[in-house]
Amino acid sequence: MTENQDDMKRLRNSLDALEKRLQKLTAQMERTQIADYVQLLNRPFSLMWRNVLGGLSRGVGIAIGFTIFASTILYILQLLGALNLPIIGDYIADIVRIVQHQLEGKTY
Repeated sequence: MTENQDDMKRLRNSLDALEKRLQKLTAQMERTQIADYVQLLNRPFSLMWRNVLGGLSRGVGIAIGFTIFASTILYILQLLGALNLPIIGDYIADIVRIVQHQLEGKTY
């Protein structure tokens, strides 16, 4: 009878260990939100709409960022052009003049 009880204890310990592993696996799967991902894949129009919105927001962000960056560079170039540096000043003044003409819609 003791052998039978030992076998039952081993079986119980194995089942407890298996249950702990399954609970850990379940918690990990819930953290990865795999159900939401599968649901999204089953609705292709929703996936396309999200991708369109993501692409538009990236494009607008890039345009705004480049505008701020370019205007900062032009401002710095204007400041350097006002310093009347011998060679660099003329070159920078030409660049600023070209950009200003382009902004006014004129061709250089």
